[in-house]
Amino acid sequence: MTTTSTTTATDSRATTPANGDARPTRLAVLYGSVREGRFGPVIGDWFVREAEGHSGFGQVDTIDLADHQLPQAFPDFAAAPPAETARVQDGLARRLAAADAFVVVTPEYNHSFPAPLKNTIDWFHAEWQAKPVGFVSYGGMSGGLRAVEQLRQVFAELHAVTVRDSLSFHNPWGRFQEDGRPDDHEKAAVAARGMLGQLDWWATALREARTKSPYAAAIG
Repeated sequence: MTTTSTTTATDSRATTPANGDARPTRLAVLYGSVREGRFGPVIGDWFVREAEGHSGFGQVDTIDLADHQLPQAFPDFAAAPPAETARVQDGLARRLAAADAFVVVTPEYNHSFPAPLKNTIDWFHAEWQAKPVGFVSYGGMSGGLRAVEQLRQVFAELHAVTVRDSLSFHNPWGRFQEDGRPDDHEKAAVAARGMLGQLDWWATALREARTKSPYAAAIG
């Protein structure tokens, strides 16, 4: 069953911020599980299709962390990192920095979210700041909601803004059709549009604010 925390809002429309920045609003969707046999890409691919059909986002970038794994041992940042680490880090940094909003697709492992997802989040800082984050979770009876509640605390520390509504899929295995849509597609699509509408609103507002005045993590 798919749930969202509130009654959804209608689709918002892409707008040109007052600062005149007319480039498309960019959404990055991160697949947080790298486990073999994972179900996440089934859910993530469905959500990406919904996001691509939303009027608020001109570009949707799918970032599968299984393709961009960073070492868990942080290097000495005073020295040049190994070439492969630098390649992955720089590539992810550019894509995260280019995004105006994020959606994290995450399972729930032992009442929390996957370690590779936390590791990836920790490798970056400014790329997350003053941008909105939404969540699509999945798991057993909890639907991954405990993982989402912990991620909200993590992103708050990174000065990101998490939107209120989220999507959660409870026991999703076997509940997606051959065309990649969930059995309750109409209900799920309405929930997705609601969250995407909130992300669009925050992405537009925060992009305008960042353009007017670069965000300062410490204001004093």
